[in-house]
Amino acid sequence: MGFGQEIATYQKRLPELKAEDGKFVVIHGDEVVGTYTSAEDAITTGYQKFGLEPFLVKQICAIEIVRFISRFVAPHVA
Repeated sequence: MGFGQEIATYQKRLPELKAEDGKFVVIHGDEVVGTYTSAEDAITTGYQKFGLEPFLVKQICAIEIVRFISRFVAPHVA
């Protein structure tokens, strides 16, 4: 299970979604359901509309911050 279609929809619609920067968007397939001021409201709406079907809730960010996390693996000590 992936969210490839939903992420592609988000990226395609981002130019118009930027006006809602900071809000949360609900996307199901290629449908943008709506934007909400809180993640909780977005998730609640997603479950009300789609039940257990997958849907994406993402915070709208005009500028995405990319974080690289590397984990340090200590050498095995016997």
